[in-house]
Amino acid sequence: MRRGPGAAMRAEVASAAGFITRLLRGPGGFAEEQLQLFRESLQEALTDHYQHHWFPRTPSRGSGYRCIRINHRLDPLVGRAAGESGLSPRRLFQLLPRELTLWVDPSEVSYRIGEDGSIGVLYRGPPARSPPIGAPDARGPRYPGEWRRGPARTAA
Repeated sequence: MRRGPGAAMRAEVASAAGFITRLLRGPGGFAEEQLQLFRESLQEALTDHYQHHWFPRTPSRGSGYRCIRINHRLDPLVGRAAGESGLSPRRLFQLLPRELTLWVDPSEVSYRIGEDGSIGVLYRGPPARSPPIGAPDARGPRYPGEWRRGPARTAA
């Protein structure tokens, strides 16, 4: 089992890369071997890109950074993965929907095709475990007196 920064996001990244790869299958597309290389390259690119922007306890944090967007131009991560795997980014762009948004968040991967399309969920995993209510944050207090018990004291 793979360990390291990407291990926590493996299912989400695999789901996103698999979805984009499935959109490229079909007549006039690419050979299966090329698609497999593309999928692996995209998974690696996404894992590297998200490495310091993955927050399982606050999944919406960094969501914009992890959004894959195709809106009349190819997302740079998808284009890079295409180039690294020997696929023509131009041809890949022609095969993908003109408007595609893919959100890769901890415990959920969702997508929308078209600006007004409905949102579909590709992957939903178990939510990250949160500390019990009232338990101190493992990082320490966020402001002086946060761990103090009882009502806050006011100056007289």
